[in-house]
Amino acid sequence: MRKNPIALLLSGVIVSFGLSSKLAQAQQQVSNAQVAAMVEALRRAAPQTGIANDGLYSQWQVKPETLKGWSKHCLKREITPTQFENSPETARQVVSCITRRELNKQFIATNNDETASVRGVACWWMTGSYTGCNSGFTAAYLQKVVGFYNQQRSKPATTP
Repeated sequence: MRKNPIALLLSGVIVSFGLSSKLAQAQQQVSNAQVAAMVEALRRAAPQTGIANDGLYSQWQVKPETLKGWSKHCLKREITPTQFENSPETARQVVSCITRRELNKQFIATNNDETASVRGVACWWMTGSYTGCNSGFTAAYLQKVVGFYNQQRSKPATTP
């Protein structure tokens, strides 16, 4: 049985429209409050090595090789670890940008499960993978991040 070409075209347009609107919705689903809570949770849970010049930078304990790509993505230019370390505003801007990107990805991947998204981002932050943080140090780290995130999310919103 032959399908009507107009009907096929029309159904393709409808499917494309549905997918594109779902993608647009997914890209906008993470709120500023969620990003801010995640950024603060990552900062508060950052492992403190107790070693000066440990090779990690800012309150978020970021590796220099990681910072290179992040700053290029978020600021459209590379910054040095020293610039990142010495400017809390720049550090927060870069971390917020990356956190928004990763939270958006995780919200899509987890079908909008906020806790699973936070856990996925925290695991990725620590290991580079969204999964596999179920035991040991990484599991404890995830638990801290989720706890700090929930604390931040439960605070009343402040108005500028």
